[in-house]
Amino acid sequence: MPTSSPGSGRGAEAARNDERILAAARAVFVADPEAPIAAVAQQAGVGHSALYRRYPSKEDLLRQVCRDGLARYIAEVEAALAASVDPWAAFAAFVGFMRGVVEADTHSLTLRLAGTFAPTDDLYRDGDRAHTLTEQLVRRVHAAGALRADVETDDLPLLFEQLAAIHVGDEQRTLELRRRYLALLLDGLRAPPGSPLPGPPPRWPEIQGRWRAPATPQSARATPSISTSRSGRARRASIVERPGRGSGISSR
Repeated sequence: MPTSSPGSGRGAEAARNDERILAAARAVFVADPEAPIAAVAQQAGVGHSALYRRYPSKEDLLRQVCRDGLARYIAEVEAALAASVDPWAAFAAFVGFMRGVVEADTHSLTLRLAGTFAPTDDLYRDGDRAHTLTEQLVRRVHAAGALRADVETDDLPLLFEQLAAIHVGDEQRTLELRRRYLALLLDGLRAPPGSPLPGPPPRWPEIQGRWRAPATPQSARATPSISTSRSGRARRASIVERPGRGSGISSR
């Protein structure tokens, strides 16, 4: 009969604790970015020592929450790319991607946590991947003639953020309303357009500028988000530039 080692049991419990901690951290910090890390331990139902062994500081925990958000975004866009090989399926895959991102609520992290911590190199790499994949999907849907030609990749983060801003207190009702307004947005994204869009699409400096943390005597660093960007190393989804660099990341 197969047996499990004591180590595997401890590992499984640690994994469960980590899931609870991240779910609690997301809920606590999206509701109140200034909340203390102790509030996360309380909501997760774990001891402070268990939390601090895994995340020695609030900044470490915030990074992991946004890292998890990026992973969810990437999973959605990868699934859409896999489903959109046939041009006839391209817009349906794009719709599925938009719905998946809205329901994963990745862009609430952008709205609430941008500017609260310094990004790490792995977040930059994940941001690069998220943006590259999103560009591939948008190009594919454009090539199929299903997405209006004047919509660009960098329009999407602002649309996702508009939907993430919808809150009515009750989680289920919030999701219903987000789905309702996503349906309206999707009708507006279809080709051919009913009327041309006024003005140019957003550009990276405009998106980037929202994520700069206030300068401090010790550091003036970048901030994470879940969105998309362009321009050199700035082709990233989820974090913003360090002063003095023309690069950054924006979530996806």
